[in-house]
Amino acid sequence: MKDLLRALEQDARLSPETLARALGTTADEAKAQIAEAENDGVILGYRTIIDWDKAGEETVMAWVELRVVPQQRVGFDAISERIARFEQAVSVYLTSGTYDVGILVRGRTMHDVSNFVAETLATMEGVQSTVTHFIMRRYKVEGSLTSQRDSDERLPVSH
Repeated sequence: MKDLLRALEQDARLSPETLARALGTTADEAKAQIAEAENDGVILGYRTIIDWDKAGEETVMAWVELRVVPQQRVGFDAISERIARFEQAVSVYLTSGTYDVGILVRGRTMHDVSNFVAETLATMEGVQSTVTHFIMRRYKVEGSLTSQRDSDERLPVSH
């Protein structure tokens, strides 16, 4: 199962027949494993990674850190799950360190992201403070390189 999952993680477009050949099994068995992983919530979904800048639609991304007061019996889960339901929250993580919750936020403009942080996140009950880092350039997203410079270009090694 893990080999199948790793293959799909690299390329979700692989057909059951291609997976079966690579894994030494049958297409029916590959289909059954995929269905099982989907039903068990192991496969959460299938996504296409798009470079919106190249597609002509600029978006703004920010990494937002929250310091949160944990709630009795639910800790950080309740507020994190609430934040995860906002469309602007692309990803939500419980983190270690100075801040408790990290959020990858997407908006059309810097103003949209700023308003979401200031008017929605910062005002939520239990949020003590926020720090926002606007993402200036993305080089790699979900394992895919975004910069298509000469791949043979190597950095010099210094001693």
